[in-house]
Amino acid sequence: MPKQTDVRVVDASLYFLPVYTRVPLKFGTETVTYVTCARVRVMVEDGRGRRAEGWGETPLSVQWVWPSALSYDERHEMLKAFCRTLAKAWASFTEQGHPMEIGHAFMEGRLKELADAANAGRTEPMPWLAALVCCSAFDIAVHDAYGVLHGVETYSTYNAQYMNRDLSAYLTPADDVDVSFTGRYPEDYLVMPRPDTLPAWHLVGGLDPLNACELTGSEPDDGYPLLLRDWIQRDGLNCLKVKLRGNDAAWDYARLVAVGEIAIECGADWLTTDFNCTVTEPAYVNAILDRLVLEHPRIHGMILYVEQPFPYDLEQHRIDVHSVSARKPLFMDESAHDWHLVKLGRSLGWTGVALKTCKTQTGALLSLCWAKAHGMTLMVQDLTNPMLAQVPHVLLAAHAGTIMGVETNAMQFYPEASNAEAKVHPGLYRRRDGHLDLRSISGPGFGYCASEIHRELSIE
Repeated sequence: MPKQTDVRVVDASLYFLPVYTRVPLKFGTETVTYVTCARVRVMVEDGRGRRAEGWGETPLSVQWVWPSALSYDERHEMLKAFCRTLAKAWASFTEQGHPMEIGHAFMEGRLKELADAANAGRTEPMPWLAALVCCSAFDIAVHDAYGVLHGVETYSTYNAQYMNRDLSAYLTPADDVDVSFTGRYPEDYLVMPRPDTLPAWHLVGGLDPLNACELTGSEPDDGYPLLLRDWIQRDGLNCLKVKLRGNDAAWDYARLVAVGEIAIECGADWLTTDFNCTVTEPAYVNAILDRLVLEHPRIHGMILYVEQPFPYDLEQHRIDVHSVSARKPLFMDESAHDWHLVKLGRSLGWTGVALKTCKTQTGALLSLCWAKAHGMTLMVQDLTNPMLAQVPHVLLAAHAGTIMGVETNAMQFYPEASNAEAKVHPGLYRRRDGHLDLRSISGPGFGYCASEIHRELSIE
């Protein structure tokens, strides 16, 4: 039976915010120098006619969502056009209920229809991951608006008091475990209350200079660090994520050793490796890990987990990865679009899931619940989230109970982009003592305190 708390979307507005990097960021075989953030405002209404607005935002990270030989501009413009299509579709979407129910219905029906229509006649279709990223800002905004309307934190609504259906309406357990989602809700798998601080992971990009001899003189003179040692010292970093190539084993090994030695020298304890989906055989990763354990056992021990070495399309590339996860925890990222793929990944040997709000808040929570119910470990990874996008990102990590903290790197690549938001949430946009401070996030919805953030917006 419907609840009095149910809502529907009655309006949606879209804004594009261009952001330029201070230093280039390498994604796989491409390099990012600027990104467009899609910011969304939605209005929801309940059965009594009460209305509230909510906000969502995500970077349209073209190189990450759509690796391709197509030009950046072509892919970029198609993502923006698809966001405009979504704004109209969300504004006219008639589904009523809790945001989990609305978001799931939109993704399972309308989003697939719209993506198919956008791809009609194209020789290279827009990937489903790209469609999800475009949709995520709208989905996040609905979750925020729902909490605002009811005057509660959004994370306090993922339960039977507010939701019409339990998790059995969405999730099916694996055949080899005694798991039931009947009578279970997302809140059963969340950390409540959330912690006030989180360990912060720093990204060591593939183009980042490690030593002064690597500087060319073309680097920005803007007061922010350039070298890894300086970042570690300034921010008190303890966790470093190392971007690797995945197709050059000698370079990848040398890079891991070099970063590991700097980490040891500077007192940072933890590393993770990100091969960016370019590895095609488990033997590639295994050889690097096995060599490390022999030649640099301390650095090997510092690697907390390995992130997504293998291609995006898990259904097409069903690689048995048990040999890798026997060496280190192995986390799905790009290939974990939804819980169905998490289920497939577990059967192939993946042991963890890297969640992202940019795949939608609804989808991230369903993947979280499925993974936790099956004993998989969680992490929340960044999409270089600036501005408003940072808030739901860190809230997901705080409530997920990750293996350790949250990846957060927007302050490395475009720190000035978040100046307006940092005035309200100073602990979210500067890492101190190796942590983010979430205590400024308060109030209903996602606790943006949006009325206090002064940023000029031009509607699309």
